[in-house]
Amino acid sequence: MLEKIFEGFIWRSRFIIILSVIFGLIGAITLFIVASLDIYNITISTFKALIAHTHPENIHKNLVSTVIGAVDLYLIAVVLFIFSFGLYELFISDIDEASENTKKQKILEIHSLDQLKDKIAKVIIMVLIVNFFQRVLNIQYSSPTEMLYFALSILALSLGLYFLHKNSHI
Repeated sequence: MLEKIFEGFIWRSRFIIILSVIFGLIGAITLFIVASLDIYNITISTFKALIAHTHPENIHKNLVSTVIGAVDLYLIAVVLFIFSFGLYELFISDIDEASENTKKQKILEIHSLDQLKDKIAKVIIMVLIVNFFQRVLNIQYSSPTEMLYFALSILALSLGLYFLHKNSHI
């Protein structure tokens, strides 16, 4: 009898995962809002500059950097969404509404921890690539060697994406 009570307690303790699901969703929604506000603010300031016929210093750099930063935030939000959906489906219950829309919701369908890990890893790699390009915008190159390193880093990223994509079709 004690064993049955203990096993029941262990099985029901999986519902603590709901906290990470809820806070993951809150974090994702917050990141979507922040990224959207960043893009909204830079768009408004750019249009104001265009209307006033001014050309602020570094407007292109600021605009591109802000948009890339927002894309980075959106991707991190996607990681949190995938994480929340995956944990919920793995530990709590299948999402009934997702199974009704089979074609559109395949990306959120997760059947194992390995699947969850793979999906999150792919998005995190994209976050790192976007973050890399955001940082590259602010680098001043002073020698040909630095340009060579930049080219090699882009080659390494491209090869990594190629093998990541190739692996997903196996």
